[in-house]
Amino acid sequence: MILEVAILNIKKGLSADFENAFNEAKSIISSMKGYMSHELKKCIEQEDKYILLVNWETIEDHEIGFRKSGEYQKWKALLHHFYEPFPIVEHYK
Repeated sequence: MILEVAILNIKKGLSADFENAFNEAKSIISSMKGYMSHELKKCIEQEDKYILLVNWETIEDHEIGFRKSGEYQKWKALLHHFYEPFPIVEHYK
């Protein structure tokens, strides 16, 4: 199992809109091959900051299967405009 970790800094004041968009987007990621589970947590100390944790069977399921899919384009359209700066995504085992 691989854990994908992303710190998401959301543009000021857009957290509610981001959460609504994420509620739609989570059905996209959860339908992908190799997806196991995810958690989205809101930071207590910093407004408009989240951590996204996604468990994948393999790193390829995330990096190739998801990121090179048509579904990823939908995910990107729903969420990427909220980020500032764009998040660094890391993987852990």
